[in-house]
Amino acid sequence: MSRRLLLLATLLLCGFTLSGCGYNKIQSNEEAVFAAWADVEASYQRRADLIPNLVETVKGYAAHERETLQAVTEARAKVGQMNLSAKDLNNPANLEKFQSAQGELGSALSRLLVVAERYPDLKASQNFSDLQHQLEGTENRINVARQRYNASVQTFNTSIRTFPNSLTNSMLLHLERKEPFKATAGAEQAPGVKF
Repeated sequence: MSRRLLLLATLLLCGFTLSGCGYNKIQSNEEAVFAAWADVEASYQRRADLIPNLVETVKGYAAHERETLQAVTEARAKVGQMNLSAKDLNNPANLEKFQSAQGELGSALSRLLVVAERYPDLKASQNFSDLQHQLEGTENRINVARQRYNASVQTFNTSIRTFPNSLTNSMLLHLERKEPFKATAGAEQAPGVKF
């Protein structure tokens, strides 16, 4: 009888101890990181889907700016080939490659928008204007998705590094820190626009 009481007391003590160990919170935080990453990917996919339409519309108006359009097309193709799964979020090199490809696309799109500024007839085109607004909205969505992802990563990384969750992680889960989005090289410099 005393062994049963001792076993029951031990189980109750373990139950109370485990309820405060953070296991479920860590799992929840990691799932939030994965969901935020999916939002980032969805925002990038939206941009990738818009670009062919934008390029085709602009082609009709800007045959003389073929090299800019070619750069956009090539950058979009490169982004389309670059996939980063949620499993790769621990690897800074993979995240850096992904960000680099997205940065090249963003740069090419910036040059395309300069074309619109240089040539008023492009700017006046309703189709181009509509697509430009869609693209600007998409870029804003990407930025918001990146910020939400970074917030989720911060919450997750904090949860696996603070006590008592750090003990739970080191003994049971063995999860590694997730990599946040970082600014691409040269992002601190404003792009130069010359006419």
